[in-house]
Amino acid sequence: MSNRSANAGYDRHITIFSPEGRLFQVDYAFKAISNAGLTSVGVRGKDSVVIATQKKIPDKLIDASTVTHIFQITPYIGCVMTGLDPDGRNQVMRARQEAADFKYKYGYDIAPDMLAKRMANINQVYTQKAFMRPLGVSMIIIGWDVERGPQLYKTDPAGYFAGYQATAAGAKHQEAFNYLEKKFKNDEPANVEDTIELAVATLSSVLSANFKATDLEIAVVTKDSPMFRVLTTEEIDGELTRIAEKD
Repeated sequence: MSNRSANAGYDRHITIFSPEGRLFQVDYAFKAISNAGLTSVGVRGKDSVVIATQKKIPDKLIDASTVTHIFQITPYIGCVMTGLDPDGRNQVMRARQEAADFKYKYGYDIAPDMLAKRMANINQVYTQKAFMRPLGVSMIIIGWDVERGPQLYKTDPAGYFAGYQATAAGAKHQEAFNYLEKKFKNDEPANVEDTIELAVATLSSVLSANFKATDLEIAVVTKDSPMFRVLTTEEIDGELTRIAEKD
């Protein structure tokens, strides 16, 4: 109780550090991502990069085709948003605006790492202004870089970003990290089929679930087709059947 009262003054205001050096409102933003109840993963292969997330429809009356957590930002870059849906849409809108401004200013498409850095910079500003709050959402960005090939980045509410071979966000993200670390001990996936398989296997393992095509959303970017593309339900069903037959 005494510890709670000692910390009570520091989680009221976003710009005040606690004596332990924490910003409690930023910590709570991370909890909001986990508490949203969805898990997302991103996996980078030799010639492709994949994002996959759960698709949960909260109400039977909702039209499932209008619910998504995967968004296209530019023709070559897309993302999966994990956390609070309205915050996610707000950040996607800002990312699209930043990408459009970059192309207008410089005459060519923004690279995935530049977009990730820009979104992380914006998130960081939200941790130091009293009239803003951090967004309770994590953004996993994928895209194709003409010089560096498949790219996978993640940004968080604190303003941190980094490139990954594989990453996860949301509920059970630590279990997903552990699973991916074991799988990446050998080598990165050789082709897009293996990359999709690893992403699906990670979700299936950490959530202990056998998915139907309607339970998942998957998007890919490949060397042969560097445009960001969200797989249809039929394509996801085909991938799940292929993985089941392989096992």
